Amino acid sequence: MGNSRSGALSQEILEELQLSTKFTQEELCAWYQSFLKECPGGRITRQQFQGIYAKFFPDADPKAYAEHVFRSFDANSDGTLDFKEYVVALHMTTAGQPSQKLEWAFSLYDVDGNGAISKSEVLEIVMAIFKMISPEDAKHLPHDENTPEKRAEKIWGFFGKKDDDKLTEEEFIEGTLANKEILRLIQFEPQKVKERLKEKEKNP
Repeated sequence: MGNSRSGALSQEILEELQLSTKFTQEELCAWYQSFLKECPGGRITRQQFQGIYAKFFPDADPKAYAEHVFRSFDANSDGTLDFKEYVVALHMTTAGQPSQKLEWAFSLYDVDGNGAISKSEVLEIVMAIFKMISPEDAKHLPHDENTPEKRAEKIWGFFGKKDDDKLTEEEFIEGTLANKEILRLIQFEPQKVKERLKEKEKNP
């Protein structure tokens, strides 16, 4: 990104991000200043990304989940995100359209990037999600989904797959759009992320 080292966000990038996300110009400019404070070089590393998540979730252990989110947005696999990739990540995980979110969710769950999801990959992401749930919140989870293993089993069961089957992106998106229970089970409650983002805006 040409302007990533300067204090101002280029009009071109600003307009593109306003179109592709629903964030306002004020929000984008504020986040850009905050981004430059954290990453003066204009790119964010995996470790820095994990650090930002840690600030959002001080009462949890978001490292594993943040690593998977980072992987899913590091389009060119260079180990860094520029501001544009970072904002798209924020948008997709908090405010994207259902189908967009599910395309992203598929890439999140497709840990090895082979274009299909296995039951073990579902368990890996669900385990990362559970590290984000506070012990107090965990107490209130239904009995059949109060451990990562139970939740992964429940998700896989909804798709009607055998243990060694694979899920394609189309099956994943269609199945999740048709069943709100799957949607609830596969995500870390985005409302909590939104609340943290709003707090961050008020107190950058």
